[in-house]
Amino acid sequence: MTSINKKEIEKFSKIADEWWNPEGKFKPLHKFNPIRIKYIKENIISNFKLKNQSKPLSGINILDIGCGGGLLSEPMARIGANVTGIDASDKNIKIAKLHSKKNKLKINYLCSSPEKLKIKKKFDVILNMEIVEHVEDINFFLESCSKHLKKNGLMFIATINKTLKSYIFAIVGAEYVLRWLPIGTHDWEKFVKPEELKKILMKYNMSLNKLDGMYFSVIKNEWSLSTDLSVNYIGKFTKN
Repeated sequence: MTSINKKEIEKFSKIADEWWNPEGKFKPLHKFNPIRIKYIKENIISNFKLKNQSKPLSGINILDIGCGGGLLSEPMARIGANVTGIDASDKNIKIAKLHSKKNKLKINYLCSSPEKLKIKKKFDVILNMEIVEHVEDINFFLESCSKHLKKNGLMFIATINKTLKSYIFAIVGAEYVLRWLPIGTHDWEKFVKPEELKKILMKYNMSLNKLDGMYFSVIKNEWSLSTDLSVNYIGKFTKN
């Protein structure tokens, strides 16, 4: 079995050169990054009761799955985490390695999927950011991910709800009207409801800890947390 959707990998490999261009094809992710970083950082600090002021995630081992060009791996490494970033696209990994080297950051980048990852150590934190809606089999993918997480470890998942509103906003609005994303970036059939995500993860001894909506304000031109889960949402799960 595989969690890799070849079409999705090809699609993202074609635009891999644009990962670090804040005005390029990944502009929405660059806009999204500050709220994701803040959310992940604050939740890790409170969960593991970390006290280091200068490098707040010092000593925490993070596995960033579907890391792309390293948009999340790099900020996590900068604030002290030991980061392993994996992606099924070889081109993404090459871009990520090059960029981290340029910025003198030690990140272990590997071209792999969670089921093929041959690392024996388990991680304190797993990041699944904007990835579950692009995999071949979400059940198999999440089962494979959970095997790499320590007991009491955290898994963060950010994805898109399967609602009429998400079809209008995330596909029609973002891809066709505003042209924020290349047409075909998302497939509504692959969007996942929070209840479904929770149900799948329960099978792998993961329990939901926290769930928040994410909302983009056109006026402020920034993302913020919200109670509305109908389009983008982010969840924190703990391994029992």
